[in-house]
Amino acid sequence: MEPLLCFPDPIPAPMASVLDATGYPWKAVSNSDGALALAPADGWSGAVVWSVDDHDAALAFCHNLRSGDLPLRPLLLIVPPGEVGSLPLRDDLFDDFMVAKGDDTELEARLAHLFWRTGQGSRPELIEYGPLSLNVETYQATLAGRHLDLTFMEYELLKFLSSAPGKVFNRETLLSRVWGYEYFGGARTVDVHVRRLRAKLGEEHAHLIQTVRSVGYRFGEARWGTRQ
Repeated sequence: MEPLLCFPDPIPAPMASVLDATGYPWKAVSNSDGALALAPADGWSGAVVWSVDDHDAALAFCHNLRSGDLPLRPLLLIVPPGEVGSLPLRDDLFDDFMVAKGDDTELEARLAHLFWRTGQGSRPELIEYGPLSLNVETYQATLAGRHLDLTFMEYELLKFLSSAPGKVFNRETLLSRVWGYEYFGGARTVDVHVRRLRAKLGEEHAHLIQTVRSVGYRFGEARWGTRQ
């Protein structure tokens, strides 16, 4: 999935947190020239424009995008409550809008519906378990909305484990499936990476990776009644 175009730069922290937590890759710009200069080869997957701080500038940004040569897919405008009544309902400016005081889930729902309605773009491939979300396309991981700073192998190990919650893997299987059959490191490599992952998950969520004595590791709760 190509990134979402966001305006302005920087975007409000709550908006960034929602996009990160829901797995949408994004890039913020301060004007339409920046949007054109930084546009991916296949174009932006869509745009989210924050108009709360400068409503006129945001509408001008939308107008410049839609009237220029930049291929642009669905555009969502986030407006302050006081501007709803005077908002010009013109599809040459935006495809949908929401009031800034909407909750976090509304932004996610609006984007998902907009992509579905227009048939352009889609939600990125995610692995989700409780508060944990892994974006398979961008190698990003968030936990309860907090970005996890993981190394490549830490991410790969977490992705593999979380892809099969409840299933127990021994160290040898993890070495071969995550590090590869040609890796000659010992089982201690797995233990070290699990310890680091637990530290980064934090005390509250470290239990997501459980040790199964004399066997190996399991992510999440055991699946009673099913074969592992």
